[in-house]
Amino acid sequence: MTTALDLAPRLAFAAEIAEIVGRRLLALRSSGRWSAPDLLGDVGDQAADGYLQGALRGRYPHDGILSEETADDRQRLDRAGVWIVDPLDGTKEYSAQRHDFAVHVGYARDGVPLLGAVALPAIGRVLVAAAGLGATAVHGAGGDWPERLAPPPSPGQRLRIVCSRSHTPDWVRRLAAALGDAELVPCGSVGFKVAMLLFGRSDVYVHDRGLKEWDTCAPEVVARSAGFAVCRLDGSAQRYNQPNPRNDQFVVCRPELRERLLAAVAAARA
Repeated sequence: MTTALDLAPRLAFAAEIAEIVGRRLLALRSSGRWSAPDLLGDVGDQAADGYLQGALRGRYPHDGILSEETADDRQRLDRAGVWIVDPLDGTKEYSAQRHDFAVHVGYARDGVPLLGAVALPAIGRVLVAAAGLGATAVHGAGGDWPERLAPPPSPGQRLRIVCSRSHTPDWVRRLAAALGDAELVPCGSVGFKVAMLLFGRSDVYVHDRGLKEWDTCAPEVVARSAGFAVCRLDGSAQRYNQPNPRNDQFVVCRPELRERLLAAVAAARA
């Protein structure tokens, strides 16, 4: 059984390596050596993954690793604890010189997500949380983004739904209408979308296809530790380190919105 004490050194290490990878990604992008967006994205993906693989295997050789950028050898299925990482979440945004990309370093044990570090390099913030270790912490300062988590919105405030920058399904538009003409807030990266909620710039995040465990593991932990409800579209919990790492459905919202939101999602997708 993993205790909060066991998680503390892993959490500190996760925060450290996520921040380091973020700085490296910014340096690669600013170097100007890879002007073609596709090439810059590929270089960023592989450089970030190479660093994380080396760091995690060197420090925790007995843990499993599941990464978007490394072929899954499935040895992780024999390990109780597994690191679930997305070295560069939002590759298109990174390649386009945008700010809305992230680095995800998550850790799950026996299928349960226990810690997460979500680095947001372009805005100089890292969201850090682990089960039983208090509320989500915000590392970093300066710039136009908050240095702490935002308070809940005022009752009756128009809801904001953070959605994909490149494609918003019709059912999300129907959902916005059902929630009182909610505002759609386009954004890249799952980790950055969750950060938008935690920083008070959106209220709801819903997704129904194309996600994998590395997209959601670290963001789920930081959202839960910040007091947000996280589940699948039917209200059930996500499970991690599964044989098939696909876990398309993802909902993040304030707890008081959960039942209303799930009912509206079901109607919008019918």
